[in-house]
Amino acid sequence: MTGLAYPEISPIIFSIGPIAIRWYSMAYLFGILAAWYLVLRNVRKYNLPISKSNLEDLVFYITLGIILGGRLGYVLFYGQNIFWQNPLEVFAIWHGGMSFHGGIIGVIAASYLVARKIHYPFLSITDLVALYAPIGMFCGRLANFANDELWGRVSSVPWAIRFPNGGYLPRHPSQLYEAFLEGVLLFIILNLLWQKKWIRQHTGFVSGLFLILYGGFRILVEQFREPDAQLGFVFGHITMGQMLSLPFIVLGAWAVYHALTSKKLDPYL
Repeated sequence: MTGLAYPEISPIIFSIGPIAIRWYSMAYLFGILAAWYLVLRNVRKYNLPISKSNLEDLVFYITLGIILGGRLGYVLFYGQNIFWQNPLEVFAIWHGGMSFHGGIIGVIAASYLVARKIHYPFLSITDLVALYAPIGMFCGRLANFANDELWGRVSSVPWAIRFPNGGYLPRHPSQLYEAFLEGVLLFIILNLLWQKKWIRQHTGFVSGLFLILYGGFRILVEQFREPDAQLGFVFGHITMGQMLSLPFIVLGAWAVYHALTSKKLDPYL
């Protein structure tokens, strides 16, 4: 049989009595803590008028945005009308199912609420968040790989992997493709550009570029990823993930255009 053997990674890192620590929960935790630390470093480096309590509010709201947005997005976009049949299913996180698109929307909403609360420019906050969101996305995709889920389509490429839940057929390790593109490459591009002062001062540019690149990378990888079993292709060879990514690209293009044409620069950066 062609393809590499799946390394048989347990979805549980370790357990203490009835409490099991899973890769997916650790991915969220590490991503949030790492982003918190790096945003704080920027606040101190550029002497931004964001207090410690303001930053704690941002982390708290974003954590809620990730969880609620991710779960609500999954139920609405992938749940086959389950939300309308049983709205409480949104809160049944233990049943599994989170949407990266929904999580991003949740983060945007959370950033807006915090910006209003602390009287700080909304796009200035989303720029800081966008810089380090790829860390959580990278960790999340690695957790998908460890959980033997969201694998790719059957393929004969030399690096194809025989996933147990994928019927032991050689498949694209699409989780790793996404981890590299949406995590590593996106992080490098945004943070290299952030070193340029004119980029920092054009508020919203980084946020817009994040949406454009995430949407583009997701559309690309969906060409190698197995469509969700409960949905299949939405129409033709178009997947739900590709459809949801298109509005992100449009919104991102608007944000970049607005940032480059606006005469108002970020006074703090």
